[in-house]
Amino acid sequence: MRALLSAGLRYGLAALTGFTLLCGPASAQSLPPYKDSLFAYPRLISSNDDGTYEVVEYIKARDLHERDKEPEREVWGNYVSFHPTSSQADLELKANGRAVKYMATGKTEGGASIVVIYVHGQGGNRFQGMNDLTFGGNFNRIKNLMSRNGGVYISAGFTDFGAKGTEDVAAIIDAYRASSPRAKTFVACGSMGSILCWNLLKDPAQARKLSGVLLFGASKDDAFLKSATLRKAENNVPLYMGHGSWDNVYDWEKQVAFYEQIRKAAPGYPVRFTLFDTGTHGTPIRMTDWRLILNWMLSRG
Repeated sequence: MRALLSAGLRYGLAALTGFTLLCGPASAQSLPPYKDSLFAYPRLISSNDDGTYEVVEYIKARDLHERDKEPEREVWGNYVSFHPTSSQADLELKANGRAVKYMATGKTEGGASIVVIYVHGQGGNRFQGMNDLTFGGNFNRIKNLMSRNGGVYISAGFTDFGAKGTEDVAAIIDAYRASSPRAKTFVACGSMGSILCWNLLKDPAQARKLSGVLLFGASKDDAFLKSATLRKAENNVPLYMGHGSWDNVYDWEKQVAFYEQIRKAAPGYPVRFTLFDTGTHGTPIRMTDWRLILNWMLSRG
C-alpha cells in the first residue's frame, strides 16, 4: 500500500498552456485553457514516478457541496456554458445489423480536429455524458473544450458490456475516423464501461486507431498485460487511470497494483494514475482535469 505523502506540493500546468490545434508535424497539438481556475486540481498532495502517479486532494464539503447548487444534481452556473448546445444532436448509425445511438456536440458532421468518446458504466446511458449539470459540470467542460476548438465530443450508447457493446463503440470510432481522418481519437470509460475500453486496447486493430484511453473508477484487465498494445512500443496507447481512495466498487489498491504491473511489464509505457484522496466511485468523473490529461496524451504524438 502506497503511503500518502505530506501536503504542500503545488500543482502547475505551465507546460500545457500553449495552444496549437492541427499544426505542423513538428509541433504538438494542445487544448487552450478553459475555466482552469474552476476545474484544475485544487491541491496536489504527492507526486511519484516522475509525476505519473499523483495523489490529489478531494474534500467533499468543498468539491461537492460547495461546488453544487444541489449536491450531485446541479452544479452552480459559473461552472457551465451552454455554448455546445447549438451543435448538440441525438444521432444514430447502422452497424453490425443494429442501430447504434449516441449523442454528439461540436463537429458532428465531420472535419473534427479531435474526437473524444465517453462510455458510461452500468446504469448509465448516452444521456449521462451529455448532462451539463451533474458531476460538478465536468461533462460540460469537455463539451466546451471540444465544441470551442474544432473537436467533437460523443456520449455513446451501446448494446451491452461485452462483444456487442465493443463493436458498437468501434463502429462510432470508425464512423468518425472516416469523416474526420486527421483527428486523434480518445475513449473515456467510466466504471463498468472500462470493460469496453480494455477490449479495444487488447485488439491491435482497434488500439491502432486510438491516441489515448481514460479510465474513471474502472476495473482492471489482466489480459492487457500480455497484449501487443503493451508489449510493442510502437503500439503503445497512452493510458490514464483515475480512482477514488474510498471507492467501494473497485478497490484502489488493486488498481494501483495493476498500474505498477503495467510499468514493470513495459518500462516507459505512457501510463499515469491519479488517486483522489477520500474520493468515492464517481469522484474521478467529477474531478479529472480533462484538459490536463488530454494535453498530456496529445503531447505523446
